[in-house]
Amino acid sequence: MLLEELRQRVCRAHALLPANQLVAWTSGNVSGRDSATGYIVIKPSGLPYSELTSANMVVIDENGAVVEGSLSPSSDAASHCYIYRNMPQVFGVTHTHSRYATAFAAVGKEIPCVLTAIADEFGGSIPCGDFQPIGGDEIGREVVRVAQGSHSPAILLKNHGVFTYGASAESAVKAAVMTEDAAAAVWMAMQIGSPVSIPEETIAQLHYRYTHVYGQRSSKEN
Repeated sequence: MLLEELRQRVCRAHALLPANQLVAWTSGNVSGRDSATGYIVIKPSGLPYSELTSANMVVIDENGAVVEGSLSPSSDAASHCYIYRNMPQVFGVTHTHSRYATAFAAVGKEIPCVLTAIADEFGGSIPCGDFQPIGGDEIGREVVRVAQGSHSPAILLKNHGVFTYGASAESAVKAAVMTEDAAAAVWMAMQIGSPVSIPEETIAQLHYRYTHVYGQRSSKEN
């Protein structure tokens, strides 16, 4: 079986979606890309999360052709592939319809950077791209377009949901979890009054601290 370790990691990443209430029924998907072969492991289309195993993950090439697996890949596979082909630093992609973030997508609004946690994780507002049809690579094209010039590892798609990406499947799922947490907090703040934006200079300082100072550093970095 090809890419067994990556299959296991992507399968475990999928389990985090319902665990964090980011998906309902069979919606959403995660993929991971192998750095050596370029092959992509992705969720099979329409399979309940309770039935997902490392064995039924589907292996595809960067153009979406099935390399290994008896099931059809996710209907979002073409968009995942487009993101990988055009964002070489990305090795994990997640798609969700999480409630609060998707509420922002439903009205075509970005999630504004009004909390230090948003500045830390996203380096600014979480942008919202235009609506695109499902099934081809159009969504992937829109994600790549909107991602240009943004620090955010998450993009909202108008009338649709959330796409996140990162250096691994796990980091893409983390971005999806943090997107929903941010969306919920901002929505609640909007019920009280008008959230106050953080100045751009402060956002840059917070994001740098989070990405370069926060957490444990290796001996080479100290």
